[in-house]
Amino acid sequence: MNADGRQAEDALELLSAPARWDLPPERHLHYKDVLMQQIDQDLAHTPAPAPATVPRRRPTRPAVLVPLASTALAAALAATLTLTGTDGHSPAPADRAATGSARPQNASVTLNRIAVAAMASDATPVRDDQFVYVRSLTVENKGTFEGPVELGAPHTVETWTSQDPGPLTTLGWMRESGKDAVMPDETIPVESSDPVPAGIDHPTYTWLSSLPTDPDTLLTRLRRDVRVSDGESREQAVFSLIGDLLSQTLMPPRNTAALYKAAARIPGVEEIPDAVDVAGRHGIAITREDASSATRDEWIFDRRSLAFLGARGFITHDKQKGITSDTLMGSTAVLRRAVVDHHGGKTAGTDS
Repeated sequence: MNADGRQAEDALELLSAPARWDLPPERHLHYKDVLMQQIDQDLAHTPAPAPATVPRRRPTRPAVLVPLASTALAAALAATLTLTGTDGHSPAPADRAATGSARPQNASVTLNRIAVAAMASDATPVRDDQFVYVRSLTVENKGTFEGPVELGAPHTVETWTSQDPGPLTTLGWMRESGKDAVMPDETIPVESSDPVPAGIDHPTYTWLSSLPTDPDTLLTRLRRDVRVSDGESREQAVFSLIGDLLSQTLMPPRNTAALYKAAARIPGVEEIPDAVDVAGRHGIAITREDASSATRDEWIFDRRSLAFLGARGFITHDKQKGITSDTLMGSTAVLRRAVVDHHGGKTAGTDS
């Protein structure tokens, strides 16, 4: 079986599996495109009495590591990188050396400060019949599996996550706009082939509020329930999961604080004094490098308010591709969150 066939099989397996919110909608769409491209190729090589009429598709593009950023990748995508800022936004630095001259240090103190700040924040309770709306600015890898990382232009991603405890087959909706967006300006459902109840794969406000607030108990729970990708350590999978929950959901302040305190207990979590998200906002970074998967995830916080700004994902090394230092795979900036009654419309909310 050739490489394209293997990719298509992977795509079919992922598309038929229960949906997970730690698999972002962009990645779901990518695997769908991989599958459809393989179908196109198969049809093109099948003898037929008339010329093939299957339309050509845009090149496939591997998913960006965003926790929003930080998502547990099914496989690390390795390649070289040339990053150019577009649309008036400053490009994100591509390695830790560019983020500050100071060496990374243990992040426990800062994460506990962030937890204290989270406890003082306001949170609007979310009903089961509502949606959590998040608008982000994202730059992602649009290169191929085998080729180099090619970051596209920053574009807007909007998501509406259903709070219905389910089980649901439509977990929410998403819309992208701007250059390099997938299906620009189309509001599309995020679907699962099997019904998904509220839980780690469908994290509603009510479910999140039911999680333990003792950091050690919470960390034990997350380590038990998280899904670990091939080649990834369990600790990195938990770190990525926490990043996804912090960036893409709303929850009571006590639960947000507990997640930060749990993250402080994960071995290898460090602080970087300066990092910048795709919107050009500088802040403190909390990061963890995973030797198993050769990836590094980074969360960025405002220096004064300690509010979550965004995240970045990196490949740290790949001998086959000649990568010896951090290569940026994607970056995101959370711009707005809100609680809404309907999906798809123009949404008011609080800027991050």
